[in-house]
Amino acid sequence: MKKIILFLTVALIFAVSCGEKKESKKENEKLTVTATPILAGELVTLVKDDLKKEGIDLEVVIFNDYVQPNKALQDKSVDANLFQHTPYMNNFGKKNNFEMAAVGKVYLPTMALYSDKVKSLEELKDGATIFIPNDPTNLTRALLLLDKKGLIKLKDNTKLDSKLSDIVENRKNLKFVELSAEQIAPRYKEVDAAFITGSYALDSGLNPKDNGILSEDKDSPYVNVLATLKGRENEEKIQKLLKALQSEKVKKYIEEKYKDVIIPAF
Repeated sequence: MKKIILFLTVALIFAVSCGEKKESKKENEKLTVTATPILAGELVTLVKDDLKKEGIDLEVVIFNDYVQPNKALQDKSVDANLFQHTPYMNNFGKKNNFEMAAVGKVYLPTMALYSDKVKSLEELKDGATIFIPNDPTNLTRALLLLDKKGLIKLKDNTKLDSKLSDIVENRKNLKFVELSAEQIAPRYKEVDAAFITGSYALDSGLNPKDNGILSEDKDSPYVNVLATLKGRENEEKIQKLLKALQSEKVKKYIEEKYKDVIIPAF
């Protein structure tokens, strides 16, 4: 009888102990991120399993516009987003009365100058005609690239809202024709060279390495960043997401799939 009582006591202690261990097992933290389908959505989905190993269950919400991801941050229904560059983020926050923070750089859909007439900037003739995007952001990006390479000089090359009227020197007397960004790629062969953004270059089968004579690099202010609400950028789970997005695995994925049209920015 004593042996039976002893056995039952030990069994009960073991059962209670196992129950406590089960209850004390830490649940994974939840992290919700909004992203656009290409390339942001691909990247956050790519690192889901890596974050699970870090104790984080990552939920990815895909939006097809550039407004809802930030609205979701503003109303605190998500933790972070990936789709925008810092100038857009700051401007959106200013217009909508809230502050966001760039947690870190992830990738850059490059703006590049494409040509089927010349192979280098040096070959551009005096008075060459250039197609340039007419939207303020991409117009500025193009002008900053030309200023950086010394083809033009801007009144202030630190401004992120430059216009054609801000050109104070035009060393090759380049002639600029403004068009909407989506019109340029199909027509770029009509002129000496044309500025084309990453998404339209992808759609047209263009690549800065093969067809470009000038391209942005990862030091561009237009790098796409992981963003969150101001004050949350140092939270552990958000930092873990950034680390995963800046991994060798992600770098390799971008380089192999998107070549030089979209480049890693870390």
